[in-house]
Amino acid sequence: MSCYMYWDRIKSIADSFKSFDEDDPDEVPLEKIIPLLDSVEEIAHDNVIDFDSAKHILDDKTMNEALKVIRKFYVYLGSRLERENAQEILNSPDPWATLESFHFYHRYIGLIENESKLVKFSPEQKVVFVGGGPLPLTLILLNKLYNVPGVSIEVIPEVAELSRQVLNKLGMESQIEVRVGDETTLKDIDYSVVMVAALAEPKERVFANVWETVDTRTPVLYRTYTGMRAILYSPVTEKATRGFHKEVMILPTGKVNNTSVLIRKVV
Repeated sequence: MSCYMYWDRIKSIADSFKSFDEDDPDEVPLEKIIPLLDSVEEIAHDNVIDFDSAKHILDDKTMNEALKVIRKFYVYLGSRLERENAQEILNSPDPWATLESFHFYHRYIGLIENESKLVKFSPEQKVVFVGGGPLPLTLILLNKLYNVPGVSIEVIPEVAELSRQVLNKLGMESQIEVRVGDETTLKDIDYSVVMVAALAEPKERVFANVWETVDTRTPVLYRTYTGMRAILYSPVTEKATRGFHKEVMILPTGKVNNTSVLIRKVV
């Protein structure tokens, strides 16, 4: 199937997202935005289009502006969904049911089950997640599924505090710690596994600082976007992860968006 069948559709979706920027996007009801996300993901999840064909869109200069708009709104919407679910959890009489209503909840389960094939998660480990956000769902599910304790690193103090409140509400404060800082905070933490969020930026600085901190035995997992899913967000480049050896990666299936990659430091 030719990727060009989506050319005009991608531009049209970008124009729709762009129209929200004329006002405060937070004032736009989610039920008006989610269908646009669904439209983008329908394209992103088209497994018939191979990687080489996808590059015709991703590398085309005329599509650059449309991709910028789509990627910006993908980040915005993901952040908004996390914030709103976090607040709903704090106000909920059944916080776990509210967490499970999160738009991406079941996709995260699939993603983490994939990642368990790269690293055999166990209670004896401690996972540090760089870029935890207001809803540290990866660490929550790692603890729920594999009884793994964790540390979430979040650079914005207010977001870190919201994350702590969510963990308290879920009764997980003894299992998951939240630290304020960037990836350099790793040097002050004991850990077995390092995970880097798909949206952690800037990539080259993040991975350079991780390289400075970890040893050659430590598994480092990161999430990226490959194939048509890269219309959602820019992929992690080999330049960003220089100094690491890529051991193995797992491509997403179904509605999961992230490719998971296991790397280790080389010297």
